[in-house]
Amino acid sequence: MEHSHEYLHAHGIPHEHSHGHSHTHENTKAVLNRLSRAIGHLESVRNMVEDGRDCSEVLVQIAAVRSAINNIGKVILEDHIRHCIVDAVEEGDAAPIDDLCQAIAKFVK
Repeated sequence: MEHSHEYLHAHGIPHEHSHGHSHTHENTKAVLNRLSRAIGHLESVRNMVEDGRDCSEVLVQIAAVRSAINNIGKVILEDHIRHCIVDAVEEGDAAPIDDLCQAIAKFVK
């Protein structure tokens, strides 16, 4: 069974990219733990809405979820730069840098 690129990343499974380097990340477990906490927090926000909680409280909690997700993105970005980009530069492969630039543009949008 072949898994998608996103599945492999989400589960910390090393794999080859079309640009030829393998992906391993030292922070995969920490990222997955943070994602689990953010998902739980978002589910709590949903419950707040279902329970008719005050809108300002809900907005504050949504801001907290957004901040948690942004911090997860920072960890992934740092890990990617320290490992994948460094490896690609050492191999003379510019494609991962182009991919990273596109990903950053989407992340900060």
